[in-house]
Amino acid sequence: MIKKITYGLLKKMKFLPAPFYMKIYYEYYSGKKLDLNHPKDFNQKIQWLKVYYRVPILHQLVDKYEVRSYVKEKVGEKYLNELIAVYDYPKEIDYDRLPQKFVLKATHGYHFNILVEDKSKLNKTKARLKLEKWLRKDQYTRGGLEWAYKKVKPRFIVEKYLSEIGKKDINDYKFFCFDGEPKFLHVDIDRGSKHLRSYYDIDWNKLPITHESIGPIEGETIKPKNFNEMVEVAKKLAGTFPFVRVDLYNLDGVIIFGEMTFYPADGRLEFIPEEYNKIIGDYITIPKIPEGQKFITTL
Repeated sequence: MIKKITYGLLKKMKFLPAPFYMKIYYEYYSGKKLDLNHPKDFNQKIQWLKVYYRVPILHQLVDKYEVRSYVKEKVGEKYLNELIAVYDYPKEIDYDRLPQKFVLKATHGYHFNILVEDKSKLNKTKARLKLEKWLRKDQYTRGGLEWAYKKVKPRFIVEKYLSEIGKKDINDYKFFCFDGEPKFLHVDIDRGSKHLRSYYDIDWNKLPITHESIGPIEGETIKPKNFNEMVEVAKKLAGTFPFVRVDLYNLDGVIIFGEMTFYPADGRLEFIPEEYNKIIGDYITIPKIPEGQKFITTL
């Protein structure tokens, strides 16, 4: 109990050296020791990448606005959702010029989204206060020192509201890619209500992986007809990064890019059964830090 309280206090001290801080942070939430010299599990290796993998392009790829140019270059503009507007401050937003339905996102973090299905019902004052709160948040210190977010400029984008016939919430396809190779994915459904998730390998065989807080999808999820194209898009976007999760949507055969994530759930995504934490961790090959350097800074 004393140790838990001590670690709880230490994890608030974001100024501590990253290697030391990450050990405290990881053990506080997982109850497991973190050996940064010999990380084995998936989450342990994500913590290592947070500390030592500092390739500048990551700042661009986690930025919801700046990543668009990367996607355009790698796979083409047709995979991007329609961009309606970009704002630096909430007071700049002219709601009269926005469509009846849209999505408002902060570019410098995750879960910073406002889905507007009917503009006439939007409480603009409440929305402005929420956006101003987000503007003050720094994703790097908000969680466990997620390095990629350290220099992301806070701002807001408005994108087209995505919907699919017959569904309240669109399916989300998240590809786990290792050294540029998509190995498996999870499909998320009904995120706005009863969030469910199932895992599949790249041949669309269901995997026996679950999470404590998210239930599995009952039965089989229909494989998109152009699933192979989705795999190719994920592969091209994954580049040569040791690990990245590429999120895509598929709306009646139209593939839309979602985002790129380097630290799923802040490196605290525990898999069930337990052995999958090691199995998936083995997919990550920890890159070698160049001699005489403290970090990896080039691809």
